[in-house]
Amino acid sequence: MFSKKKKHDNEDITMQNQDPAAESNAEDQLINDTTETSTEETAQTNEEATENAPELTAEEKLQQENAALNDKYLRLFAEFDNFKRRTQKERVELLQTAGKDVIVSLLSVLDDFDRANKAMDGSASDIASIREGINLVHTKLKSTLGQKGLKEIESINNVFDTDYHEAITKIPAPTEELKGKVVDELEKGYTLNDKVIRFAKVVVGS
Repeated sequence: MFSKKKKHDNEDITMQNQDPAAESNAEDQLINDTTETSTEETAQTNEEATENAPELTAEEKLQQENAALNDKYLRLFAEFDNFKRRTQKERVELLQTAGKDVIVSLLSVLDDFDRANKAMDGSASDIASIREGINLVHTKLKSTLGQKGLKEIESINNVFDTDYHEAITKIPAPTEELKGKVVDELEKGYTLNDKVIRFAKVVVGS
């Protein structure tokens, strides 16, 4: 009788003295196994949902492509419209200020004419000085315009050329050498950067 009771007592003591660290490891292993199982189930569920998702029909794909192309077209059209407006604005500004440099360069010539007018009022009897002043202003004007690319068309005694000359009339040539050439010039012609801006009005010998 006493022997059986002692055996049961020893088993109880063994259970009570079991290692707590071992119990903790067992609990952690159980938690890890549960987490891995849950992760695998979630991944499997996502795969099944992807596989079961309805595929787009050909018509739906075309609709999506059409929407994307329309969006791209609208963006390009807006960008081009902005570019066109900006270009038009720059062109208008350029036209408004195109002659600014020439006008500014001619202001000094205009000042010279004002001084010449005052000089003529004060000394009208001194014709020589007035003529000299006018010649100086004229030379300055031609020089200023020449710097901007303006050149006179040489006409007198040159062969009549419709690219540069406009015949006003014809007269008998004074000599055989002047036949078909410019005998007289009624109005000077000019080129700007080698481009005719006014034809010379001339008289041609025939």
